[in-house]
Amino acid sequence: MSPVLGEESSEQGVCAGQRASPGHGVISMHIVIMGCGRVGSALAQTLESQGHTIAVIDQDPTAFRRLGSAFGGRRVTGVGFDQDTLREAGIEEAGAFAAVSSGDNSNIIAARVAREMFGVENVAARIYDPRRAEVYQRLGIPTVATVRWTADQMLRRLLPSGAEPLWRDPSGGVQLAEVHTASSWVGHKISKLQDETGVRVAFLTRLGEAMLPTSQTVLQEGDLVHVMMRTDEVEKVEAAFAQGPEEAHA
Repeated sequence: MSPVLGEESSEQGVCAGQRASPGHGVISMHIVIMGCGRVGSALAQTLESQGHTIAVIDQDPTAFRRLGSAFGGRRVTGVGFDQDTLREAGIEEAGAFAAVSSGDNSNIIAARVAREMFGVENVAARIYDPRRAEVYQRLGIPTVATVRWTADQMLRRLLPSGAEPLWRDPSGGVQLAEVHTASSWVGHKISKLQDETGVRVAFLTRLGEAMLPTSQTVLQEGDLVHVMMRTDEVEKVEAAFAQGPEEAHA
């Protein structure tokens, strides 16, 4: 098996569903994926290439063709929230479960079964309805709202002056957002931007590449600034970013 990606760990630090890979000091795990569409198959192939063992569940056996002949994981035909099907897929030794079928209800039921019945620690469900996704997120079930993610990406490109959130914590009180920055901030250090606007810069996108700035990093033309901030302070932060450093400090 090729080297796997993960955090360094001693045998004592390996959690349920994880295995220390001998000779590499890294962690791999067994992962169960429900749904073998484009997302599920791509996820399975990527995770397997990183050294994890994978089981994919789908009701349609022909869907497994998307995995390709090189895929070495389990192919399990069945309903993803059925306990016997999950056991066949190895859910009892799994460290993670992803529900990415085309049905919102099936995904959320399967995610709850994996977490509540089998105690899987890392669980995520794809939800098409953004309103339902927010409800489940607040209930502690990590969700990926496909439609909302796509819409937010478009809004950030069509309306760059706004701060469309990339991520919100389950309570909704804190969010990560890309905030439009006035050109007058170019040439100033990140530390100045943070001090005068009261936010924390999480990362920059520069020339298409993400980077973690230091307090000494200087903003350049074309930088996209992604910040962590309180949701109730979004308008205040947007205004500070839209103004020059002198006005923001006034």
